[in-house]
Amino acid sequence: MPCAVKGKISMAKDTTDEAVVQDGCSRTSIEDLPPEKAAWRTTFFLENHLDHFAFPDKVGSPEQMRFMVYLDEYQRYYPCSDRTFKAIMSQRKLPDLQRRYRAVLDRILRSIDEKIEEEKERKYLCELLRFKFQRETRDQLILPTRLEKRLIHIYLNRTQIEDPWADEKAARNQRVDTALRSKAFYDALNHWDPDDFEKPPANLGELKEAARQLEFMRLLSLTGESALWEKQGPLPSQKEAYLDIFKRPIRGNGLEALVQFLDIRRVDLATPVQPKRILWLTDESGEVMVDLAIIRYLTQLGHKVIISFMEGPLFTSVNIYDTERDKVLAKALGSPVFLLDRRIHKNDMVRILRQDSSVIVLSDGTQETLNLLLASTTFARVFKEVDAVISRGELQRRRFFDTHFQFTQDIYNISTDKNGAVGVHCNPRHPGSSKFSHADLEKKARAIIDEMVAAKKNGMTVVFYSGIIGSIPGKIRIAKKIMTTFIDFLKKQLAQTFIINPSEYFEPGMDADDLMYMWEIVQTSGFIDIWRFQSYEDIVKAFELLGRKVPPEWVGKDATFSTGCTKEMKIAERVQKKYPEMQIIGPAREKFTRRQEYGVGQMFDQRLKNVRFH
Repeated sequence: MPCAVKGKISMAKDTTDEAVVQDGCSRTSIEDLPPEKAAWRTTFFLENHLDHFAFPDKVGSPEQMRFMVYLDEYQRYYPCSDRTFKAIMSQRKLPDLQRRYRAVLDRILRSIDEKIEEEKERKYLCELLRFKFQRETRDQLILPTRLEKRLIHIYLNRTQIEDPWADEKAARNQRVDTALRSKAFYDALNHWDPDDFEKPPANLGELKEAARQLEFMRLLSLTGESALWEKQGPLPSQKEAYLDIFKRPIRGNGLEALVQFLDIRRVDLATPVQPKRILWLTDESGEVMVDLAIIRYLTQLGHKVIISFMEGPLFTSVNIYDTERDKVLAKALGSPVFLLDRRIHKNDMVRILRQDSSVIVLSDGTQETLNLLLASTTFARVFKEVDAVISRGELQRRRFFDTHFQFTQDIYNISTDKNGAVGVHCNPRHPGSSKFSHADLEKKARAIIDEMVAAKKNGMTVVFYSGIIGSIPGKIRIAKKIMTTFIDFLKKQLAQTFIINPSEYFEPGMDADDLMYMWEIVQTSGFIDIWRFQSYEDIVKAFELLGRKVPPEWVGKDATFSTGCTKEMKIAERVQKKYPEMQIIGPAREKFTRRQEYGVGQMFDQRLKNVRFH
C-alpha cells in the first residue's frame, strides 16, 4: 500500500526556504540565474566532487539518477536536506552548519586520541586534519558528509588502520545478539496477554494473524532501544524489562502504510501474503542486529529483502566488510546471495533476484550516509527494480524526507527521535515516475509472442526488424519515424507478412536494458522467420518516402551503428543455430563491432556520451 500523501515530517518550509531552494538552481535552469548564483551553485557541485561531467567515473550520470530520483529538466539532485543546501547557497557563515562541521572533526580527533599511542604521530595527524578542516570549511561550500569522508580518508591512509571502529562495532553487535538470544527476550516476545489485542480473536486463524502483527510491532519497538548497543553494563535480564520496551508507542505517518505494504494486516485470511521485493538500507552497528531480526520475520512471510551496506568504514556505521569480518553479524545474516558487481546489467540482476535465496546483500558503493549521486549502478538498478525502500536512522530520514525531491519508489523510514520514540514515516513515489519491472516486461513480451503465433497460424511470414532507435543521441523521434516509414513501405510490398516494428513498443521511462530484456524474450521464442537488420539503403529509402534529403548525422548509418543491434546480432546468431531455417538479412555480421555497451540509463553507446549530434 503506497502512502496517501508525501510525508512532511519535521521540516516546515516557509516561503523563504522555498524561494532559496528554487533560487539555488534546484528547479531553475542555470541559464536563468544571476551569474554569481549560477557560479556558486556550480562550484558547490565541483568542490564536493558531485558533478558527473567533472567526475564521470565516480558520480552517477543524470540518466542513472533518474532510476532513483524523479527529476524534471531543470532539477539537479543534491544529497542533503533543503535546509543544508539553503545554508550553503546563502554564502553566509551560519552557526548551525559550522557546528556540524566541528562535530565531524571532533569525532575523528577523539578516535585518534583513542587509537594512536605514539604521541608525536598523534599530534602530527591531529594537526594535519585541522589544517585540512580549515581549508575545506573556509568557504562553507562542503557538505558535512563529504568533509567527513575526506578527513577519514586522511586518517585511514596515514595510519593504515583498516577500520578504527571495528572492535566497537563488533561489541555492539555482540551485545544485541546476546540480548536477542536471551531467555528474557524470548519469553517477552512470546508473551500473550488479552490486553495486547484491541479485539479478541474469534478463531485460530485470527489468533495467528493477531500474533503475527503483535510480533512485528514488538520487533519494531526494539529499534528504538539504543541502550542495547550503545551503553555498557548488564543487559536486561527480566522479561518485564522487554515488555516495557514493547509498550512504547510507535509514531509517524507511515506505520499503517508499512503494515499494509508488508501484508501483515490482512482482511482475507485465506489469501496468501503477496511477496514483495524490499531494498533495506542499513545504518548503525548494533541496531543492524535488530534489523536482521525484522528481516528474518519478513522473509518468513515470503518477502525478498535486498540489504544494502555502506562500502567503507564510517564511525560505527555498518559496512559491507563487516559482513565478513564480524562473525556475529555474518552468522545473523545466514547464507545470503552477495551481489558484488558494481555495474550489473538488468538480465543478470533479474537472474539473481529470481534465485531462491530470500536475502541478497550488496554495497551501495559509497562511504557516507546515503549519497545517491555516488551510489553504484547496481544499487541504482536495484532501487529501480524493487517494490519499496526501507531506510534506517535519522540521517537517512533527512535525505529522503527533509527535501523537496521526490523519488521513484515509496520510501519508508524507521528512526528514533531524541526522546527514544520510534517513528515510521512514508514518502510516496512521484506519481509520474515510470517503472518497468521484469514481470511487466515479460508480460509485454508474451503479448508480442501471442501476435506472432496468431500470424503464423494465418500462414504469414514473421519478420523482426532491428534498427537504430536511440543510438544517435537526441534523435529518437526521427529514428522511430524512419523505421515506421520504411516498415509501412515493406508491408505494401510484401504479401502475407507480419513485421514487428520495435519502435511501436517503446514507452517513456524504458531504458535500453529494459528494452533488451523484453526483446530477447521475443527474439528467442522461435517464431521469427526472417530477422532483418536496418541497412543504409533502408534509411535512404525512408527519407526519400518522407520527401527529405538524408541529414548529415544519418549519412552512412546502418544497424552496425546501434548498440542494441550489435547485441541483437549476437542473439540472432545464437537463435539461428537453434532454428537454422531463420534468415538473417542486413549488413555483414562481421561489421557489428563498433558498439558494445549502453551508457547506464541511456539509449546510446557509452562511447558516444561526449559526441554532439546537431
